[in-house]
Amino acid sequence: MLIKNERDVIKLVQEDNWMMEILLAAKALELPDWWICAGFVRNKIWDSLHNFSERTILSDIDVIFFDDLHIDKKYEKNLEEKLRKIMPNIPWEVKNEARMHIVNGILPYSSSVDAISKFPETATALGLKLDTHNNLILTAPCGIEDVINLEVKPTPYFLSNENLSSIYKKRIKQKNWKSIWNKIKIISP
Repeated sequence: MLIKNERDVIKLVQEDNWMMEILLAAKALELPDWWICAGFVRNKIWDSLHNFSERTILSDIDVIFFDDLHIDKKYEKNLEEKLRKIMPNIPWEVKNEARMHIVNGILPYSSSVDAISKFPETATALGLKLDTHNNLILTAPCGIEDVINLEVKPTPYFLSNENLSSIYKKRIKQKNWKSIWNKIKIISP
């Protein structure tokens, strides 16, 4: 499938029943400012652009939300348990972005989209959710050009901080995405 814009990405996901079920499960938690992000979105795009007939297995499904009233890690684990009851075979990982700045040692995020904009790679800085009418919404604070052009680059946030460039480089090496998606281009700062 040719992917040229955000509408194409949304259509691609809407046609994937498995992904839509996962989005419905996450929506059922009724979390504030929630998104399913990162590899969940990126892998679908790259798999499609590589014409894979089978989906690439995800190590986890990242559900994020922003709630400064519930910043206890136990709360996140309880949410993961609720999701496992809905869809037990999914590797759920739930994180409250209202507390993740503490874990990451940076200034607080203002929202989940702000947190997504500060992910390491532009191709991973993506999120999906369903609105109240189950319309699919895509957020791409760094744009979708890099992910649809199969380019892996650091986000502006990671480019702005020299200490973060080493994290970016380490992730690129650890993730070894090129061994799965051979058409991608890794761009180092």
